[in-house]
Amino acid sequence: MLIILTPPPLLPLMAKVKSCYLIWITFYQILPKIYKYSLGQKVDTYFIEIMEAISIATFLSREEKHPWVRLAIRKIDTLKILLMVLWETKSLDDKKYISLSLQIDEIGRMLGGWNGQLIKQNSPTKIGEK
Repeated sequence: MLIILTPPPLLPLMAKVKSCYLIWITFYQILPKIYKYSLGQKVDTYFIEIMEAISIATFLSREEKHPWVRLAIRKIDTLKILLMVLWETKSLDDKKYISLSLQIDEIGRMLGGWNGQLIKQNSPTKIGEK
């Protein structure tokens, strides 16, 4: 009897982060040693922390999601800068940097949309209502 395991479906945002992280892992493995265990490790940690924040926000009530989404946005912004440093130090070539940057920009837009939606949903609907 053959059992085929299929992973559970992910939210589009989490699927995008996972996809980008899988690309990063291949680049991380070939980073120069001088950056691999410092800046490269930090980038890797940020990816994991972003996935964690999104995962936590996914299972919280609407009112509790916002801080976690904002945290993921801050980490994405920092991740962009760290990758830029790796690119400027020639640790990532143009093609690798562009492939990661495009996906990270899209993740940032998705998080921004989620953040905007949460702000609208959590704002009082009538003047004076809280």
